Amino acid sequence: MAKIFDLSSVGFIKRITLGQKDTKSLYTEEQAKQDMEFLNKCLNSFPKGHIIACEKNFNVLNLGEHQVVQQWVVYHIGFEKKPLWMENQ
Repeated sequence: MAKIFDLSSVGFIKRITLGQKDTKSLYTEEQAKQDMEFLNKCLNSFPKGHIIACEKNFNVLNLGEHQVVQQWVVYHIGFEKKPLWMENQ
């Protein structure tokens, strides 16, 4: 029988941001790929993390006559304890 995940067992939370985080730097496809790989590693590697919350954010910038909308999502991944493979990151 599978162990049921309980929020009271969460001892470590990792915030992972996907999308344009900063107005001064460009968010490339390579960065997006790295962020997605890290999120998938958190959800699939041992110990498996669980999505606790998801923040959806946006920022509207006026550049001359144009409006640009930046969007990003922050996932809160909960673990029972901090994974050993995450110590170096």
